[in-house]
Amino acid sequence: MAKIEGGCLCGSVRYSSDEEPKAVINCYCETCRKNSGSTNSYNLAMPAGSVKVTGSTVATYVDRSGASGKPFNRKFCSKCGSHFLSGGPAYEGLEFIKAGTLDHPDAFAPAVHIWCEEKVSWLDLPEGSTQLPRNPG
Repeated sequence: MAKIEGGCLCGSVRYSSDEEPKAVINCYCETCRKNSGSTNSYNLAMPAGSVKVTGSTVATYVDRSGASGKPFNRKFCSKCGSHFLSGGPAYEGLEFIKAGTLDHPDAFAPAVHIWCEEKVSWLDLPEGSTQLPRNPG
């Protein structure tokens, strides 16, 4: 697998990983919609600690709005506002790259669609795709 690389809109923050994603997921929950400013959040689920971040403008928002109420640390660039990585006790052992910030997002097609019960009604998902009402498991 090629190295995963990406960064924020202004280029102040960069990240990379040599690890393979555990999953590529589109999430349609209300929290992800509000965080992304769109209908869903497109994410690479990575092993925790596998993403190396560089840059001096990294900031963190501690989010507790998810279903578990546990902290979810959302990292973003304080200069341009791009959210690029999340992780924490809400999803122990994983961190999530916001795939829209990848240098080459075409390399990773979503395999699973989660929180489909909160999806906006007019959005059609690919026929035959895995669609879960909430989180897996």
